[in-house]
Amino acid sequence: MKVYLAADHAGFELKQQLLSFIQLLGHDAEDCGALALDEADDYPAIIASAARKLSADVASGIESRAVLIGASGQGEAMVANRFSGVRCALYYGPASVEQTDTDGKKLTMLISVREHNDANALALGARFISPEDAKAAVQTWLAALFSGDERHARRIREIDEVA
Repeated sequence: MKVYLAADHAGFELKQQLLSFIQLLGHDAEDCGALALDEADDYPAIIASAARKLSADVASGIESRAVLIGASGQGEAMVANRFSGVRCALYYGPASVEQTDTDGKKLTMLISVREHNDANALALGARFISPEDAKAAVQTWLAALFSGDERHARRIREIDEVA
């Protein structure tokens, strides 16, 4: 699977580590920037480069994902979610509790955003997560599947219709 990665200066080092890690997992990792560490760079255009590619893939029916990294990940998720078909979830690390869905199934945040929301982008706050936790999160998230349940598919369609 193609995985687009993008980060500003705050996420640059973590992005570099995740690029090679994602390749080791057998995925095609594409670096969408920043391509060099620049303490004065701004994240919107950098994140948009990955989100734009993910959005185009969604429109073409190509399964791909994006991992977006910044200081908090908040702005990165906001930028990504402006693109059609991009559903970006924000992750800081393991939650203190697991979610129990309506079927009684216990889900971690990473599994929930894939199974229920078909999140195809993951924003990470580099100042809130260790490289080891980020790698474990990305591995879990990339392996998780969308459930395909009609209620979840319907809600995703409703999200797409909001704008």
